[in-house]
Amino acid sequence: MLRRIFLISVIAAVIGFAIYWWLTIPAVIASNTLPAYTPNTANGLTTFNAGGCSSCHAVPGQPDRLKLGGGLAIPSAFGTFYVPNISPDPTDGIGRWTEADFVSAVIKGTAPSGVHFFPAFPYTSYQHAKIEDIRDLFAYLKTLAPVSGKVRDHDVPFPFSIRRNIGIWKLLFMDGRPFTPDAARSAQWNRGAYLVNSLGHCAECHSPRNFLGGIVASQRFAGGPNPEGEGWVPNITQKGLGEWSAKDIAYFLETGQTPDGDTAGGSMARVIRNTSQLSSEDRAAMADYLKSLPAVDGPPRPKKAAKSAV
Repeated sequence: MLRRIFLISVIAAVIGFAIYWWLTIPAVIASNTLPAYTPNTANGLTTFNAGGCSSCHAVPGQPDRLKLGGGLAIPSAFGTFYVPNISPDPTDGIGRWTEADFVSAVIKGTAPSGVHFFPAFPYTSYQHAKIEDIRDLFAYLKTLAPVSGKVRDHDVPFPFSIRRNIGIWKLLFMDGRPFTPDAARSAQWNRGAYLVNSLGHCAECHSPRNFLGGIVASQRFAGGPNPEGEGWVPNITQKGLGEWSAKDIAYFLETGQTPDGDTAGGSMARVIRNTSQLSSEDRAAMADYLKSLPAVDGPPRPKKAAKSAV
């Protein structure tokens, strides 16, 4: 009887592990599934700025936002992540990556080595981007100067360090759906919705997260604790921006100046350095979309939390 129970337990464990292994297989986009395409590096630059690539990947402490050697430390409740080198350097950067490697990384969160990237890389938003935009971005990145220097490993404790488990996290928090325009809305609104929800990944910071680190869908854009551990990220629904006009929002995205004369600080200042490079039409589109967000109450804000700019 005990032997039978043992055998059943072993078989159940093997089946359970096989199911877990199958469910957590990192998804990739194969080269042969990408149709012939002539990249547009001008659009790649727009994608670069909309995606805020230099905010994280530029080498800290130097003025050149196109020096993408990485190294920025991103603290979180799950450990500290160190942003990688995405310059065209063939040894320390992405110089040897194929286009399919890059698209798989950005859209699927899968590294060329076949492991899951940690979701500190906001592929949960980038998954909604157009593949053509990501291909253009890859072409643009290849025009930049290579930067040597290997970034240190992440400082993530067990069990969060087990990358295979991220496959389960992706099942919970990634839907794999591309952005779908709303036919009832204007072209400007749809452009703004696309930029805010995919490349701009605004919800990644401006939304509260649950204990697993996933965005609380019912409070999307409603602000919450700073994912980096200090301060409070403001509500950017009409609950927080109700007194701002669309022109106020567009001006803020260009200059970092709020209607009351305050200035963006912290990580938002890095964001403004990117959105200020977008066209006035794209900033107006983002403002149009953000102004349309209904008022949503965010999580209770601690009384001691310092006031921060949008």
